[in-house]
Amino acid sequence: MSDAITHTGDHTHGHGHDDHHGPHIKKGILPWIGRWVFTTNHKDIGTLYLWLSFLMFFVGGAMALLIRAELFKPGLQIMNPDFFNQMTTLHGLIMVFGVIMPASVGLANWLVPMMIGAPDMALPRLNNWSFWLLPFAFTILMSTLFMKGSAPNFGWTFYAPLSTSYGPPSTDFFIFSVHLMGISSIMGALNIIVTILNMRAPGMTMMKMPIFVWTWLITAFLLLAVMPVLAGAVTMVLTDRHFGTSFFNAAGGGDPLLFQHVFWFFGHPEVYILIMPAFGIISEIIPTFSRKALFGRSFMIYAIAAIAILSLIVWAHHMFTTGITLSAELFFMYATMLIAVPTGVKVFNWVSTMFQGAMTFETPMLFAVAFVILFTIGGFSGLMLSIVPADFQYQDTYFVVAHFHYVLVPGSLFALMAAVYFWLPKWTGHMYNEALGKWHFWLSVISMNVTFFPMHFLGLAGMPRRVPDYALQFADFNAIASVGAFVFGVAQLLFLANIILTIRGGKKATTKVWEGSQGLEWTVPSPAPYHTFATPPVVK
Repeated sequence: MSDAITHTGDHTHGHGHDDHHGPHIKKGILPWIGRWVFTTNHKDIGTLYLWLSFLMFFVGGAMALLIRAELFKPGLQIMNPDFFNQMTTLHGLIMVFGVIMPASVGLANWLVPMMIGAPDMALPRLNNWSFWLLPFAFTILMSTLFMKGSAPNFGWTFYAPLSTSYGPPSTDFFIFSVHLMGISSIMGALNIIVTILNMRAPGMTMMKMPIFVWTWLITAFLLLAVMPVLAGAVTMVLTDRHFGTSFFNAAGGGDPLLFQHVFWFFGHPEVYILIMPAFGIISEIIPTFSRKALFGRSFMIYAIAAIAILSLIVWAHHMFTTGITLSAELFFMYATMLIAVPTGVKVFNWVSTMFQGAMTFETPMLFAVAFVILFTIGGFSGLMLSIVPADFQYQDTYFVVAHFHYVLVPGSLFALMAAVYFWLPKWTGHMYNEALGKWHFWLSVISMNVTFFPMHFLGLAGMPRRVPDYALQFADFNAIASVGAFVFGVAQLLFLANIILTIRGGKKATTKVWEGSQGLEWTVPSPAPYHTFATPPVVK
C-alpha cells in the first residue's frame, strides 16, 4: 500500500471472547474435527486451502518425479507408456487445479479481509462449502488410478477424440471431479468480488487497495468468465461419450478442432488466473524489502487489467499448427505479442522499485527477485512461441514444456513460497528459521534451472513432449533434468520442515514483522487474532 496511508481507529481485535487460535472448544478429537469442518472464519478456511494445496503439491510432485525417473535414460525403465501418460495427465491437473489455484484462494481468504479492513469474507458459509468441495474432487480424481482401465491417459488438456472416443471408463469420474473444482472456483471468485466491493474499511477507496487485492479482484472476474466454459467443454465430452451427440466427432458432423477452441478459450485465461495473484504477492514483497513505495502503482493496476482483457483474445496461439486460416494466425500472433507490453510494464515497475532502494535479502525477497528474473525468461520463450513460423518448429516439443514450467514454477510457485515466508510470522506469531529458508531458496532456484533449462535445447533439437522413450541424442540433457528434478523435490521437504517448526515455536514476531511493511494487516497483532477488526479501521 502507498506510504501516504495511515491507519487510525479502535483496533478492538476481539480478544474478549476468542483467543488467537479460534474459539475455545472442548478437548478431544471430535470437537476439533467439528471446528475445522464447520468453520466459517476466513483465516481457518484460508489455512485449510493452504494445507490442501501443500498436500497436493507433494502428490503432484511425486508424479513428476516418476515421469523424470522414467526419462532418466532412453528405453522403458520403470513403467509402460500408458501409465506414463496417466502420470502426465494427473500431474498437470493436480498442479494446476490442486496446488496453485487452492494456494492462491487460500492466500486471498487469509489476506483480503485483513488488507481491506473487513471483519471476514462477505459470504462465510459459501466460503466453507467452496473449500470442502475440493477434497472430494481430488479424491475422485485420484481414485481413477484404481478403476478398470486405470486413470485418464490423454494429457491434462483432454483433447477430443482422445477423451471422447478413446478415453478409459474412468474419464467420466475425471469429468465429475473437474465440475466440482469449477463450482468451487466460481463460488470462491464470487465471494472475493463481493467482499472487495462491499466490505472495504471507511476511507479505503479502490485506488488505495493493496495490489494483491487488485490482482485478486481482476482474477476473480476472469474466473467467472472462463470456468463456465470449462464446464461446458467437459459436459460436451460427457454427452459425446454417452448420449449420442457429435460435438467433436467428425463422423457425426462435429469437429475435433471445436474442442480445442472451447478448451483454450478457458485454458489461456486460466494461465493468467494462475499468475496474476503472484503478481500481487511480488508487488507487496518488493516494496517492503526495498523500503520504497511501489514504482508506478496505478500503471501496475492498469497493466494487470490489460493482461486480463487481452488473455481472452489470444487462445488460438495454442493452435497454430492445426490448419486455422492465415488471417487468424496473424491476428492471434499480434494479440499474443501485445501481452508483452503490459507484462513489460510490470517487470519495469518491479525493477524500478528495487533501484536505489535500501534492499535487504530475507527469504521472501530472494524468492521475489528470482521470480522477476526467471518469470521474464519464461515470458521471452513465450514471445518466441507467439511467432507463427517459429511455432511450427516448437509446437509439441520440450521447448513448450520448458516455457510453461518457467512461467509456472518460478512464477506461480516461487511467488506462493515467497508469500508463505512473508506472511507466516503474521499467521503464527513466530519467525521462521531464516537459515533453513535460505537453504530452501538456493536449492530450489538452482535445481529448478537445472531441471527446466536443458528442456529448451531438447525441444529445439526436436524431442517431442509426452513420450516415455526417446532417441539416444537426447540422453544427456534428460539425465541432467532428472537429477535437477529430484534435488528440487528434496528441497521442498526443507520448506515443510520450516513451516512446521515455525508453527510449533520460534522467535516471537512483532506486530509489524518487517521494517518496510505497509498496509492494514501489519497493524494487527502477530499472530493475527481470530476476529480481526471488531471496529473497522479508518484509512486516511
